[in-house]
Amino acid sequence: MNNHVEKLLIVGPSWVGDMVLAQSLFKIVKQRHPDSRLDVLAPRWTLPLLERMPEVDEAIAMDIGHGEFKLRKRLRLGRELRARAYDRAIVLPNSLKSAFVPYVAHVRVRTGFVGELRYGLLNDIRRLDKKKLPRTVDRFVALALAAGESLPEIPPPRIRADMDKARTALARQGRSLPAVPVLGLCPGAEFGPAKRWPAEYFADVAQAKLAEGWEVWLFGSDSDAPVTGAIQSMTGKRCLDLGGKTTLEEAIDLLSLTAAVVTNDSGLMHVAAALDRQVIALYGSSDPRHTPPLSDKASVLTLGLSCSPCFKRECPLKHLKCLRDLPPERVLAALKG
Repeated sequence: MNNHVEKLLIVGPSWVGDMVLAQSLFKIVKQRHPDSRLDVLAPRWTLPLLERMPEVDEAIAMDIGHGEFKLRKRLRLGRELRARAYDRAIVLPNSLKSAFVPYVAHVRVRTGFVGELRYGLLNDIRRLDKKKLPRTVDRFVALALAAGESLPEIPPPRIRADMDKARTALARQGRSLPAVPVLGLCPGAEFGPAKRWPAEYFADVAQAKLAEGWEVWLFGSDSDAPVTGAIQSMTGKRCLDLGGKTTLEEAIDLLSLTAAVVTNDSGLMHVAAALDRQVIALYGSSDPRHTPPLSDKASVLTLGLSCSPCFKRECPLKHLKCLRDLPPERVLAALKG
């Protein structure tokens, strides 16, 4: 990155996990240019994450739904941002629509991968070499470097939690700070069923840790509430079921109170890793070489079957052996390891 860059606009990703990984890029920018201003344009639902990243000077809400084009809104936002006179924009998503705002904002240097034929909208276009940049975090960081520059040592994401807000969130659930270790279970995955370890396996792990005197907390969004409810039922309602009952901000603070987290490949997996918790990450249809949890306290469990990773939302072979053949005993052993 050139030394003259003072004001930087990052167009952030829409997925929670990718936004966590983007913090490594933010860290690199601030390491190299500590006096620079770094603003992030991102969907409103990711703003609680950005508020926990000290490298971000301002998070700017993009009030457009995931996958929506809304050209007029993008044009209006771009015009509003012109007055900020950004020196450079880095566009992390590969979509055509994501490049509109920096172009309309007259950002001088607009960097991103070719993506959906974004010639003109971007004027510092990079071609992605997936072999040289296998991980999502590698690709994000590469866009902050000069073209062809080798990757530096990549700092892992580390987000801040707020203990006072954690206490408040617990009080809202009729609880106080735990006196015993807490196991967090994250049984959801927005992408689809092919990334979800069976609910009954999560319940088996919960039963084992409850028997050891641990508390077990179930995390998930509104769409995950059915599976957290099922696990709660299978464990005799002895867990704290938070599925659909917390904001993302509250989930971050409550995850910080756990001793360990068992999770599918999901946004909350990356959140738990960025909170420096022990993480047992379960991979089925996705590839841990592409989006691993970036923490030395994380263990990845995957079977590496010939049919995986398939990157499908549902198992095309209808058996989901990549996850069903991964028994709870392996997870329990990893927790003790």
